[in-house]
This record gives sequence, structure tokens and C-alpha cells, in this order.
Amino acid sequence: MIYLDSCLVIYAAERDPSYGAQIAAKLIDAEDQVFAVSPLVKMECLVKPLKSGNVLLKKYYDDLFQTLVILDVNEAVFLAAAELRARFSLRTRDALHLACALHHRCHALWTNDRRLEHAGRGFAVPILEK
Repeated sequence: MIYLDSCLVIYAAERDPSYGAQIAAKLIDAEDQVFAVSPLVKMECLVKPLKSGNVLLKKYYDDLFQTLVILDVNEAVFLAAAELRARFSLRTRDALHLACALHHRCHALWTNDRRLEHAGRGFAVPILEK
């Protein structure tokens, strides 16, 4: 199971001109994998369509989330995130993403965030070529 960071889901779903096609290709190449997100990813993805009133984009995200495993974020995840945040000076949301993926024993966390790559020590993989 591979945890997808919010930025990757947003870039792919909204067909970002710089990264959308690249992420779509990586997801297709890994079609035999199970992909997972947390409620935090869902929240971050839904802010834009809710703020702008874009009903079609919100529905697209809702449909997309039905194809992904949604991982719980419980107290243990928050406590692990606190340790990661303290140890690596991560932002709260980044620490939560990493802690959630580790807690649920994902094989990797795909991201575009180099801070997560450092803190994840090989577990968090930046999949985008700059």
C-alpha cells in the first residue's frame, strides 16, 4: 500500500500543467499497488472546490476517494506525528501524513516534498522530476 500526499492527489485530479501527466503516468505504472490517503488528504483536496463552489470538482474528488483506501488518524498517529515534528521540524500536516503512513505500515509515502523525504529516510519518495 502506498500513501499519497495531498499535493500529488491535487496535481493529478486537477490536471496540473506541470505535474498532472507525470503523476498520472506513475499511478498507471503502479497499477498493481493499493493507494491510500488519510482524512487530512481529503480535507486538503476539498478546500478549493468548497471555497469556489465548484460542484463538479468536489464530485470528482468524492468519486476519486471511493477508489482509495482511507486510513484512520487516531491518537497514536497524532503522538507519532508529535515526535516526527519535534525531531525533524516538520510542519504539523507533514508530520501527520508521515505518521499516518508509517502507523498503517504503508510500503511508501509518495510526495513532492523534500522535507518529508529527509524525515522519511527512504520511506517518503519524491516521485516528481523537476
